[in-house]
Amino acid sequence: MTDKPRILLTTPWPRRAIEAMREHFDLDVHEGPLPMPEDRWLDALQAYDGIAPTVIDRLPPQAYETVQNRTKVLGNFGVGYNHIDIAAAKSGGLGVSNTPGVLTDATADQAMGLLLAAARGISRGDWHIRAGEWRGWNPIDLLGTHVTGATLGIIGFGRIGQAMAKRAHFDFDMPVVFHNRSRIDPKVTAALGARQLDSIEAVLGASDFVSLHCPGGGENRHLINATRLAAMKPTAFLINTARGDVVDETALADALRTGQIAGAGLDVFEDEPRVHPDLTGLKNCVLNPHLGSATEATRTEMGLLVMANLQAFFKGDPMPNAVA
Repeated sequence: MTDKPRILLTTPWPRRAIEAMREHFDLDVHEGPLPMPEDRWLDALQAYDGIAPTVIDRLPPQAYETVQNRTKVLGNFGVGYNHIDIAAAKSGGLGVSNTPGVLTDATADQAMGLLLAAARGISRGDWHIRAGEWRGWNPIDLLGTHVTGATLGIIGFGRIGQAMAKRAHFDFDMPVVFHNRSRIDPKVTAALGARQLDSIEAVLGASDFVSLHCPGGGENRHLINATRLAAMKPTAFLINTARGDVVDETALADALRTGQIAGAGLDVFEDEPRVHPDLTGLKNCVLNPHLGSATEATRTEMGLLVMANLQAFFKGDPMPNAVA
């Protein structure tokens, strides 16, 4: 027997983070099918003091019934939490935390990587060679889009959006325009060579590349829809490392297929791990399996931040990154 709080991870973590968790908690790791099945969730709610879910989890309604459950806290492994009903959690007295900050640079790196891959045909070139189609250097083969000096538009100018602007401005001499729900300190925007515009449509119309860094869910579901895709330049590219539901994938597939926009780079999808079938056959769309935070160091730091939040909760202290 142990007096340590009993915690369940809904999916394996990097080794160092799990080892650290075991020092402080009676830890179990779900090793079965992903996402964790509903029957496993229902059992876990009665067996564990806390559960650490991820973005792929689908929480049953019973998760928020803390009076009936042993589970009193969710230490979310990730910054986004639109898979958790925060209103229900607050109403039921269920603690919820997330992991902001530690994945900022990794996600911004991924966004810039997708931008370059989409613009310069990096993935297409790889396919070209593997398929045995390359016949040697050709002045007009797989011509891409010039990135340096092009205008970058950013939707959502929080930590990751600002990190993306920093890379674009200092490394690629890109003018940056952005939209954010609240006003950003002019000193911050000036340091990043960025201008805040009053509407999403203004950003879309002015940009050669549009990178999404806004929360998902709620009013942001299908924020980028057919109407807004039509506001983009036909030579423009859309990059999404935010949340899959921010983009209407059917409308995006239509825009890519008809040449309404030039290309896209996607790291997130609305119904992960399912990818919209109309996207998978398009060569002007680079697809990645939600790799934004996928470095050993970043995923380890995310786990350690979950641990810090859970430690605070069980000590009776405020969680550093509480969202409910």
